[in-house]
Amino acid sequence: MIRLLPPSAAPDAARLIGTRAARGFADGLASVLLASYLSRLGFTPVQIGAIATATLFGSAALLLSVGLLGHRYPRRTVLLASSALMCATGVAFYLATGFWALLAVAFVGTLNPSSGDVTLFLPTEQAVLAESAAARDRTSLFAWYNLAGAFAGALGSLAAGLPDAIAPGAAAQAERAAFLLYGALGAASALAYRKLSPSLEPPPSVRAAPLQKSRGVVLQLAALFSLDAFGGGFVVQSIVALWLFRRFGLSVSTAAAIFFAVNLLGAISQLVSARIAARIGHVRTMVYTHLPANAFLLLAGVMPTLPLAACFLLLRAMLSQMDVPARQAYVMAMVPREERAAAASVTNVPRSLASAIGPLLAGALLQASPLGWPLICGGALKIAYDLTLYARFSRRVPAEAGG
Repeated sequence: MIRLLPPSAAPDAARLIGTRAARGFADGLASVLLASYLSRLGFTPVQIGAIATATLFGSAALLLSVGLLGHRYPRRTVLLASSALMCATGVAFYLATGFWALLAVAFVGTLNPSSGDVTLFLPTEQAVLAESAAARDRTSLFAWYNLAGAFAGALGSLAAGLPDAIAPGAAAQAERAAFLLYGALGAASALAYRKLSPSLEPPPSVRAAPLQKSRGVVLQLAALFSLDAFGGGFVVQSIVALWLFRRFGLSVSTAAAIFFAVNLLGAISQLVSARIAARIGHVRTMVYTHLPANAFLLLAGVMPTLPLAACFLLLRAMLSQMDVPARQAYVMAMVPREERAAAASVTNVPRSLASAIGPLLAGALLQASPLGWPLICGGALKIAYDLTLYARFSRRVPAEAGG
């Protein structure tokens, strides 16, 4: 029987799980609507891919800034500022309709074209979560944290189909208004961050320059995670949605239902991650679940019919997210307390940069052909990551007991 939360988790963990859920719903909604809304504005697949790429490049810059400079400021202040930027992003996306204006907002804002979290909230939230539970409970806590985001993301993806299903004639206006909801969820997150406990702030004595002790291992992991993210950039949710629209002529409501199922399966699967990691270790958990998931992704790209393609996407979803809590807990266990926010940033910034290239290339591939080349390329690259990670880190365990 899986516990609702680890017994050592503090109320702050519950608050952060709630904010992750709010952000997950917003990301799930925006990632599906992004392709549909921009298509209604008359943008080409390359333009849509460019906007998705801008969001990821911008996220990388913000992640790096927060991870390397955020230790100078209280964590609650960093999270409140992030929430304010999320509000501004939603309002700006509602007001702007031109390509260059939307490209600029995508770069400087928090919009996420993927169902996963690649935003500036990530390093600070992960550092706080790592301190709100004992080491033995950390993988389980990260699993619940990601479950909340993924489950809410599934609901957000499903909600993205409501405008097209309820009012097809006014779908464009409703999709545009959804970005105001995105901003409102940022405001709701700020209310939760205001209640975070001061005890989760590191003492001034440990606010040293980041990565003095763990630079080597963090850079190695960052390089490997970048390969995985480069492959993942080909298959961010907005790009997969665009592929489904072009390859099979799907409606937005049907695509939303598929992504609801995909995200729901991915969410539920993460609960198993902690138990597997306790038995076989973090790295083996990451590889043994991720490798078959990427094979299913590759196969989805070559399927000739929608039912077969959807089937392999669902099979992939059952395994593809099980590595996430194991990866997060592994990184947190490999570095000292005062370097956790920086480690989360440095391991995720290259991921954002590497994944940012993929949507633009995927958009070009889809403009040339509606076949599933983005899924094939993404799956092959991610398989290469799995094999390399296993070869380099399968025998390397964290020094922290229980980590």
